[in-house]
Amino acid sequence: MSPARRHRAATTRLLPVRGVGGIRAVQVVRAGALATVVAVLAVAALAAVAGTTPLAMAGFTAKVSNGTNTVATAQYFKCVDAAAADKGTALFQYALGEPSASTTAADTSGNAANGSYQGAMTTATTVPLACSRDAGGAYVLNGTTSYLSTPTKYVNPTTFSEEVWFKTTTAAGKLIGFGTSQTGSSSQYDRHVYVSTTGQLVFGTYNGGIQILTTPKSYTDGVWHQMTATMSASTGMRLYVDGALVASNAAYTAPENYSGYWRIGYDNTNAWSNNGTNYFFNGSLRYAAVYSSVLTAQQVQNHYAAGR
Repeated sequence: MSPARRHRAATTRLLPVRGVGGIRAVQVVRAGALATVVAVLAVAALAAVAGTTPLAMAGFTAKVSNGTNTVATAQYFKCVDAAAADKGTALFQYALGEPSASTTAADTSGNAANGSYQGAMTTATTVPLACSRDAGGAYVLNGTTSYLSTPTKYVNPTTFSEEVWFKTTTAAGKLIGFGTSQTGSSSQYDRHVYVSTTGQLVFGTYNGGIQILTTPKSYTDGVWHQMTATMSASTGMRLYVDGALVASNAAYTAPENYSGYWRIGYDNTNAWSNNGTNYFFNGSLRYAAVYSSVLTAQQVQNHYAAGR
């Protein structure tokens, strides 16, 4: 056997596998094609004995390993299905897959809280896409005029989760946050996640002083990532990237008290740590949502796995 065959680089992807219960999303980590076939067949066999369940939403948990290769299933096959499972506490859920020049971002949560595209609105279908099994493309923000506003003014949300898929090579701009202005630049602003001048993500709230969580690493690598930030009086602040908890502080239990709007892709970050001078996000976004609850670690993982 040649060295190339012995040391083939491992790859990871999701494959659909059909069993008695329907099609499952299967994450395959492989070192060789033969091992992949064996592992996928093993998962298909598990699916066959898992019972009958609805095709689109159902999932099951299983892992198969032969010491070199590991196969694990995802709970949901599409991001839209993972989001639908948790829409009970959603304020809004935007797939951000509308065609270029669209003016409205459809709310899929059932709350009719459609967002409004501001500035230039462009869609890209370049692969790979986050949530590649979902319909539509990705919302491309130009870093100067593009962002999304939301319709509803909320009174001091203190328990919340915010999430979005993003891809960028620019160390600047707000992914998502809360501010006093529906459009333009807010005078009060926190509950936000932005890309710092070092490329790290910063989750910030204000309560008589700045409270921040910062990711250990940079994410300006031009690769799709999924971010989730949560806060409540009982759990404090938590920041997840790609389904994993990367920073938390249980002592940060309350944000600033004011009424405002949720914003996506742009708003003020003046005076915040490593914020830079450009507050517009420059990159691509998919599946942005805000919830009035704290998503559990399992829910966060489900939302991430559905998009891989």
